[in-house]
Amino acid sequence: MRRRLVHVSAVLGTMALVGAGMAAAPAATAAGPVAGSTSGGDPYFPAAGNGGYQVSHYDLSLRYDPASKALSARAVLLATTTAALRSFSLDLRDLTVAGVAVNGRRARFTHTGGELVVTPSHPLPAHAPFVVAVTYGGTTGQPEDNTGALYGWVSYADGAFTANEPESASTWYPVNDVPYDKATYSVTVTVPEGTVAVGDGELLSRRSKAGWTTWRWFARDPMASYLSMAASGNYTLTTSRTASGLPIVNAVDKDLTPAQKARADASLALQPEMIAFFSGVFGRYPFSSFGAVVDDDRDAGYAMENQTRPIYSGAPSESTVAHELAHQWYGDKVTPRQWKDIWLNEGFATYAEWLWDEHRGRGTVQERFDEAYAVPADDDFWQVVVADPGPSDLFAGATYDRGAMFLQLLRTTIGDDAFFTVLRRWAGRSLHRPATTAQFLALAEQVSHRQLDALANAWLYTKGKPALPSATALAAAAAKAGTAPAAIAGSGGGRR
Repeated sequence: MRRRLVHVSAVLGTMALVGAGMAAAPAATAAGPVAGSTSGGDPYFPAAGNGGYQVSHYDLSLRYDPASKALSARAVLLATTTAALRSFSLDLRDLTVAGVAVNGRRARFTHTGGELVVTPSHPLPAHAPFVVAVTYGGTTGQPEDNTGALYGWVSYADGAFTANEPESASTWYPVNDVPYDKATYSVTVTVPEGTVAVGDGELLSRRSKAGWTTWRWFARDPMASYLSMAASGNYTLTTSRTASGLPIVNAVDKDLTPAQKARADASLALQPEMIAFFSGVFGRYPFSSFGAVVDDDRDAGYAMENQTRPIYSGAPSESTVAHELAHQWYGDKVTPRQWKDIWLNEGFATYAEWLWDEHRGRGTVQERFDEAYAVPADDDFWQVVVADPGPSDLFAGATYDRGAMFLQLLRTTIGDDAFFTVLRRWAGRSLHRPATTAQFLALAEQVSHRQLDALANAWLYTKGKPALPSATALAAAAAKAGTAPAAIAGSGGGRR
């Protein structure tokens, strides 16, 4: 969400074998190896991400002492080159690198300005797998993004949590920190005994020794780096299953007040029903588990849709849990290639939140649209370009609510049958296909047989408060779509 809230051994063995095989890899092309780019190409965050390779797996081993905020760690990455490389880079900020090895051999490196540039002992051929291991550590803190909000590895007295969006996974491990380079993760966290450590996916093991406990988590479904997570604290960890057998793993801070705990428990108890409801609307739940981390440290003031394990800064409301769950389809599975298209995450999750509230009898989707449309035309709410908000307005209210408003207008324009077909097909995209606004609009036009340029230009690409389509225009659009129009003003338009 990131909006302020108001209402593995076998894997390492495989990696070692792949690395050992590199000695027999073919020679570089006649053009010769190149230095990999130090940018992932996003104009909003040009320093994030890198070029020349793609990562398929991260194996992270972390040891963290909350008392001293000392983090010592080792990261092993399995990657594949996309070009012959004489060097490549990883994003890593505010931590100190002790050593780097590539395919088991010590590599030279420089580490300045958050950029770890690695020069292997031998150039890497194009389209070949390689393994890089980085040993690093340092003292953690409370980093802030360009809006002053806490993000990345956020340290507290009893532990820490991570909220990486948009580009702060690099505050706790070396990474190709772009949303389109998805990988699987093994995360092992060693913390003082009595403290619980949580990661994405499923818990593989827990072992205590000499006053420390090591927790090992494995996320089998590839994910964007901004959705990876680690958290530790004074949590109660529980595991249950939905009626279909999906694991629900929740970690709830023991230091919540009784009122906060009651609110959190009530919201989290609805997760199975929410999963069933959204699965009926969007298609099958896309990952191997779900759950939550609820932390009592509320300084961050937001929730974050980490894949399979959202984290909540304070006790979440029911609607917020629904929002973060919807992100598992829209944002986590279907992920924008560039951050300018963040409305494909937040507008969709907000619309899903409206659908859930309507399902629970708290007003219709159309009523939520009407409330948002009532914002005066001179308000800053209408001065954001939804499909290109700029880095400072990524998490502005307009990205959320005006994105959802566009979806409601799309629904009233093309009719329920076409609209919900579009949502399901969009959610059915491969998780390895990065998404764009243009691709979504093309899908909507293909399904509805409607030309949507005017609607998109007015509501997604232009500043200012757009005029509502007239009743005549809606009726004509609905007739062409073969459906009855829902009212664009007043109540109604809710999915039945």
